[in-house]
Amino acid sequence: MEAKTKDLWVFVETKEDGSAKNVGIELLNPGRELADKQGGKLVAVVIGSGVAAAVEDAATHGADQVLYIDGPEFAQYSTDAYVAALYHLIDTYGPTTMLIGATPNGRDMGPRLSSRLQTGLTADCTGLAIDEETGCVAWTRPAFGGNLMATILCTDHRPQLGTVRPGVFKKPAAGEAKAETVKVDYSFPAENIRTEILEVIKETAGELVDLEGADIIVSGGRGVGSAEGFAPIRELAEALGATVGASRAAVDAGWISHSHQVGQTGKTVGPKLYIACGISGAIQHLAGMSSSDVIVAINKDADAPIFGVADYGIVGNLFEVVPALTAEIKKLKG
Repeated sequence: MEAKTKDLWVFVETKEDGSAKNVGIELLNPGRELADKQGGKLVAVVIGSGVAAAVEDAATHGADQVLYIDGPEFAQYSTDAYVAALYHLIDTYGPTTMLIGATPNGRDMGPRLSSRLQTGLTADCTGLAIDEETGCVAWTRPAFGGNLMATILCTDHRPQLGTVRPGVFKKPAAGEAKAETVKVDYSFPAENIRTEILEVIKETAGELVDLEGADIIVSGGRGVGSAEGFAPIRELAEALGATVGASRAAVDAGWISHSHQVGQTGKTVGPKLYIACGISGAIQHLAGMSSSDVIVAINKDADAPIFGVADYGIVGNLFEVVPALTAEIKKLKG
């Protein structure tokens, strides 16, 4: 398919209440820079049922235009309806690039859409830029188990598509809504939707861990030594009003559930403060937390790679350092 414009699109996924999920708003941040370099508009695309709140979110966070489809058949995500709706929009307006959040729905929708458009898709990206030589988007993602970072160009087909991990980019500041909002009349026959969600089961027996939305995360790694070793991590997190995270090593050892995992095979996070306790700093873990505003590393190995990305480092035994830090924080809070 040929691009009809130089516009860059961001798919803004919606929640059950019709508001925008964080990742779609986050992608408006790099989307602004890429759209300006491509010489086109930044367009937010919203699909759902009762999506006025999501449209408003996109309009107040920097989009030049918001295209939206609102209908009862889009109340629940389905591959059939959403891919057909996006294909209709892309066929009609012809963007040159589209960013999609690498959520469960985005990871399902992206490959199907790229196949229908006969274009490429770069999955699970952690970096975005414009290649100066070709003018194409340079999509950066972990490869070979996260042991290196690959940069991929889609030079021959349009639109360029990619899914981007939540938490990689910061949400742009909200401002006055200046975007043009366009409701697109499109419906999809309900009888052609081949799947239905019968039940939603909350993960980990009801334990919901919002790592992506956390302002402060305290994570433990192999250095905690056992499930009991997370006790001082949890105490520090409680003192700070933080969320508990973990490295893959700690999760694989069975010391803590996967819902706490930060890294390439876990969640990508960008909190204001990230405290890494007993985490060596393998590239797979760094890929998931290196965009944090401030990183504090506590490790007894002075040569641990985590100190290479840390703003502050403490070389010492975490079972001595963390309780002392917790005590000082409690003292300051009175």
